[in-house]
Amino acid sequence: MRRLFICLIGVLSFNTYLATAGNSNGIGESGAGELLIDPWARSSGWDWINSACISGIEAMKLNVAGLAGTQGTEVDLSHTLWLDGSGISINTLGFSQSLGKSGGVLGIDIMSIGFGNINVTTTSSPDGGLGTYSPQFINFGIGYAKVFSNNIYAGVAFRGISEAISNVASLGVEADAGVQYQTGPETQPDQIKFGISLRNIGTKMTFSGDGLVYSNTVNNTNPYDINFAIDGDAFNMPSLLNIGASYDFKWGGANKDDRLTIAANFASHSYAQDQGGLGAEYAFKEIFMIRAGYTYEGGITEASTRNTVLTGLSCGLSVVVPLKKNGPKLEIDYAYQTTSPFDGVHSIGLRLTM
Repeated sequence: MRRLFICLIGVLSFNTYLATAGNSNGIGESGAGELLIDPWARSSGWDWINSACISGIEAMKLNVAGLAGTQGTEVDLSHTLWLDGSGISINTLGFSQSLGKSGGVLGIDIMSIGFGNINVTTTSSPDGGLGTYSPQFINFGIGYAKVFSNNIYAGVAFRGISEAISNVASLGVEADAGVQYQTGPETQPDQIKFGISLRNIGTKMTFSGDGLVYSNTVNNTNPYDINFAIDGDAFNMPSLLNIGASYDFKWGGANKDDRLTIAANFASHSYAQDQGGLGAEYAFKEIFMIRAGYTYEGGITEASTRNTVLTGLSCGLSVVVPLKKNGPKLEIDYAYQTTSPFDGVHSIGLRLTM
């Protein structure tokens, strides 16, 4: 069963890559772009480069196999100022629970994007004055992952997506799958890690609602009103394939509790440019951590050729506060990502592990 599951993920990933890699004609044609946003402060610090070594509830957004790294109970809360100055904020809540030594890990998360209040405008009132509205973008995920051996983690996740304003809405469902493989010497069996994940494979989405219906007066001699409905065109999910690797250097006495992790990731997008990234994280006794990363895609270094508001650099830090000896821990995370324009992306998070 384990081999079948892993082979299935490999075949799906390879077929998706062959079908979409290098398809520059499809750039910008997908929707549900919020699925490509990292809402978690810890993994944002190195811009999702840690697909091979990510662990806990945050893994549901990158490589769900890492969800199996939850040892007991984990609760995460994150708040992000997306493109600071735009008025957009993101709130995310996640929960994961180990189901026992051989039972795997179950995780759920919910992400909500707030756009603030936007003035209602029409062709007859282009300056507003008709009130305000606030779009509601929410997605909810449920995932399961398991340690199949000392070396292999694997998992799947399903996510519902809702995008709506007061009179127009769209719903969709997507699925993710991922595998992590770790190997190394007997003294450090998790020194080298590899990860592969296939994300955002799902249904097409279409907008519908009263907002796509309009009235028009016809027949000049005996005028009457008639309603016209606009059919929204269907759009695809922003599917992608992640392939990553990481290497741990450990030192610091018998416990070797000082760590430097080097990571790399390649993302093949169906409807965006492919990306490659490098990152590193230094941990002092797993109590204080700093991390940084850089993601590159074609044209990102020049404003005239850049196709994304993110300019590639990211950094972050974490502080772990033990609440009780050999007991619960509270982690405080912060991350910053550079952008042009706007004033960057700021994320702060809290993680409670028990």
